[in-house]
Amino acid sequence: MKKLYGLLGEKLGHSFSPQIHSLIFKELDIEGYYHLFEVNKAELHNAVLGFKALKVTGVNVTIPYKVDMVKYLDDISPEGKNIGAINTICFKDGKTIGYNTDYYGFGMMLDKFNVKVKGKNAVILGSGGASQAVLQFLLDNGVNEVTFATRNEEQCKKKCKEFKAIDYNKIKYLNNQDIVINCTPLGMYPNVESSPLSKEDVLKFTTVVDLIYNPEETLLLKYAREQGIQGVNGLYMLVGQAIKAQELWNSVIINKESVDKIYEEFK
Repeated sequence: MKKLYGLLGEKLGHSFSPQIHSLIFKELDIEGYYHLFEVNKAELHNAVLGFKALKVTGVNVTIPYKVDMVKYLDDISPEGKNIGAINTICFKDGKTIGYNTDYYGFGMMLDKFNVKVKGKNAVILGSGGASQAVLQFLLDNGVNEVTFATRNEEQCKKKCKEFKAIDYNKIKYLNNQDIVINCTPLGMYPNVESSPLSKEDVLKFTTVVDLIYNPEETLLLKYAREQGIQGVNGLYMLVGQAIKAQELWNSVIINKESVDKIYEEFK
């Protein structure tokens, strides 16, 4: 009997997750089916009950529910608690356990493209669930300084009290910056003509990381490429977090060679 997995979100037409998990199933010889579950916010608790009734093995959670789902689960992993957001749920022994595999996928992506964070100054664009996973990874790996940039500076200051928070238009005044990480949907398909930063602002950094993976090159990454600045898109992170989810769901360890193979097949 095939195991049932899926992705929980609000609008999922853009998702590449079914294709990636199909490649993982093939690589690991897993009999599984990965389904897209579009659910309204008011129905999240009922969705969890439905997953239990259907004996779903595990689901991923995407925007805008990574924070909201925390309160509907029986337990949260240590990294999920620290981040305050989850993107993976395991259903085991009648219990629901939430994890944040974005944290691990982000780290795998930085390692793959040799992006060092220790002792560096980083700017995170956005303050949602994905940004909190990125922040936790940066803090755990010795980043020197983190600045948040958002459209609403005052709201961000309340939310990110321990860190500097600025409006996008103040990025031009920053000095000695190394890495900028876009954790917003600005530039994601179909709004491919949008960028959270101007071409001039990109020059403030030596590395630009965009968690968006569709399109392959966002306008932000195009600005980086045209100015000889290292740019990394979010596809390897997407594959990495999916791999980590499968490890949790199936109690296996997947080697880096398999991750690279799946990434290259999907790219």
